[in-house]
Amino acid sequence: MKKINVIDLFAGVGGLSYGFAKNDSFEILMANEVDPVIAKAYSLNHPNVTIINDDIRNLKEDQLDMFKKNRIDLIVGGPPCQSYSTLGKRQMDARAHLFEEYCRVLNILKPKMFVFENVSGLLSMQNGHLIEIIKKKFSSLGYELKIELLDAADYGVPQHRERVILVGTLGKNIFEYPPRTHGEGLLPFATLEDALSDMPILESGEENNNYLSDPKNELQEFYRKNSFQLEDNSAPKNGKHLIEIMKLLPDGGSKDDLPIEIRPKSGYGNTYAKMWWKKPAPTITRNFGTPSSSRCIHPRDSRALTTREGARLQTFPDDYKFYGSRSMKNLEIGNAVPPFLSIAIANQVLKAFEMWDKNE
Repeated sequence: MKKINVIDLFAGVGGLSYGFAKNDSFEILMANEVDPVIAKAYSLNHPNVTIINDDIRNLKEDQLDMFKKNRIDLIVGGPPCQSYSTLGKRQMDARAHLFEEYCRVLNILKPKMFVFENVSGLLSMQNGHLIEIIKKKFSSLGYELKIELLDAADYGVPQHRERVILVGTLGKNIFEYPPRTHGEGLLPFATLEDALSDMPILESGEENNNYLSDPKNELQEFYRKNSFQLEDNSAPKNGKHLIEIMKLLPDGGSKDDLPIEIRPKSGYGNTYAKMWWKKPAPTITRNFGTPSSSRCIHPRDSRALTTREGARLQTFPDDYKFYGSRSMKNLEIGNAVPPFLSIAIANQVLKAFEMWDKNE
């Protein structure tokens, strides 16, 4: 079977590209990312991919002609999710309409299949009206659709992270969603302990790029396959009062577990909250290094997460590069598709193409 040629739109740091890049049956020809810093991060990890650093609205048909000549089989990607996120303002701003640009590129290149990814909040946006508009738009281009809500924890990611995966094909849609590998009746969910226990014990403001121990499980072996030392593993420096709050929190505790005299007066119920050492993390965001954000305090060390720890909770290997300031690197990580989820999706996409190839 010929290589399956892929384009990644709204590519970010390359989490969704990861599963396709690691499979020899696929070749990613082009990625589009509007932010120059994030585009640089993508290129560091996917040096052989042509990266177009521009607003997708500026992508013209003549720019895409060179890729049309190579026969584009698959388009993957998902527009920025902030407009749809239940943690955000959930408004139909300019970003909320970027799915129309995805459709425009799709109509120019006409691939056999596309994979459209976004947050679970997309399903409830405008009381479910928006997802119906999106599905109608894709269907009008001749694609038969399937849609599922997948939790990354079901595929070995040490984090509960729900994502809408909309798959369209020209002709009969034979794509099958990846079967769960973890959870009840299957392998146990990967936990923070599974992901982080070989990493050094740190205090607030400390940095240590040396591993604490040899790998303790298959997940840690995956992270460390091509690494002898950590990068981006410094803990953010916090004030004395916040450090005291974090140390007083029990495993999985929130500010309601604190003495009244030290309890923060602002924030939601899951802010200033500690994760569980023996459970998957909750969904991490770009603010995973900020203790006052959604539950993200390190349960073992009682401090803010390092950039590398956030990357591990997304299943990026330790040799994966991020670029820019700490906050920019955390954004790149927090907005990404977990590589383990992308691997599971890529494997199922390949099966569909193999079935088509067999029947042609």
